[in-house]
Amino acid sequence: MNEQIPLRAESLADNPTADERRDDNTREVLSDVAYKRLAIVNVVYFGKANAGDGAWVLIDAGVAGTAGVIRRAAEERFGENSRPAAIILTHGHFDHVGALETLAAEWDVPIYAHELELPYVNGSASYPPPDPSVGGGMMARLSSMYPRGPYDVSKWLQVLPADGSVPHMPGWRWIHVPGHTPGQIALWREGDRVLIAADAFITTRQESAYAVATEKPEMHGPPMYYTQDWEGSGASVQKLAALEPELVVTGHGAAMQGPEMRQALHHLAQNFEQIAVPEDGRYVRDPAKAGTSDAYRPA
Repeated sequence: MNEQIPLRAESLADNPTADERRDDNTREVLSDVAYKRLAIVNVVYFGKANAGDGAWVLIDAGVAGTAGVIRRAAEERFGENSRPAAIILTHGHFDHVGALETLAAEWDVPIYAHELELPYVNGSASYPPPDPSVGGGMMARLSSMYPRGPYDVSKWLQVLPADGSVPHMPGWRWIHVPGHTPGQIALWREGDRVLIAADAFITTRQESAYAVATEKPEMHGPPMYYTQDWEGSGASVQKLAALEPELVVTGHGAAMQGPEMRQALHHLAQNFEQIAVPEDGRYVRDPAKAGTSDAYRPA
């Protein structure tokens, strides 16, 4: 098996002002991109500091019980009582939608998702169960206990525009990166080559509780225990590596920047089956493919 290329923490920034940590531990990586770690996952804030009400976007919504933390970090960054113009959902796993309904109800703003992800967030389908047999770490072993829906935010739910544009995020486009889930998306800004990668690839070993706690920076494929189509996942990583991003913010792990990050990403893309795919497992044997009926399995 090929090994992951370890990433030094300082590989984040050639610019010493990148990854500036605010008082509330929100990490600002660009003047209009910041992220906050919530237990095991990141949420991303798009918009300049002090942008005010309706002038920013929240990307994903963390784990259950974090609505207050997400809201307070938003107010710290954008201003008191400021609401986003929208919430963009990269995918609907429990650690990305935990506070979604609470925040959507409070803010009364649209939630945008890919059409293939809609069944999981409109109340009509649960995700396929995780596979605790793969990955080897504590996070993997506990995965059978993780919520898998169905979730229902249909009151606020809208489909992402078919032309690839991202509402309220000028200069960005969404990219379909299935595999981890059928309708997972990444967000890409060509102008400065910034990539919000969701869980298509991540920069920590998410299966390990120790790695999650320490955030040791490594380039990894999607969390093994909750990935349902490995062929699709490999194709998605290849698609994103081909963009040659300068800065990546992933769903799990620290943001990374520069040539060292790109080298590790290309290594992962070129050796995805050896590095990322379990030797055996439920979805290695029987993948749930995006766009097919077996991707929508009842609870």
